[in-house]
Amino acid sequence: MYNYSMFIQNIFLPKPVYAQGSTWTSRCQTDGVATIQGFECLYKNILQVLIPIAGLVFFAMFISGGFKYLTSSGDSKKAAAASHTLTMAFIGLVGVIISWLILLFIKNITGIDVTIFKIGK
Repeated sequence: MYNYSMFIQNIFLPKPVYAQGSTWTSRCQTDGVATIQGFECLYKNILQVLIPIAGLVFFAMFISGGFKYLTSSGDSKKAAAASHTLTMAFIGLVGVIISWLILLFIKNITGIDVTIFKIGK
């Protein structure tokens, strides 16, 4: 079974940065020449950046919507706009979680780990 707490940690916790060390493996670069396997590293690096950014965007939308709602001071148009912001933030968060669960469902049904991007060997 999949550990769902790791998914939540991947969204909301920062990742370490290896600025001084080399994180490229032999699959990503061979003798200074880029290979097709470099797409694996590119895919992994993009996901490592986008997942925390998505979590921060959802958090910022929740804060923004809550602040708009608190400062609407009884104005129905402002309250409706704040409610819309909160609704869209919630729908976005649920969409990301459901898309990950669909990938895990495909993995459990077919046995193919579609959450890991690999080219070649």
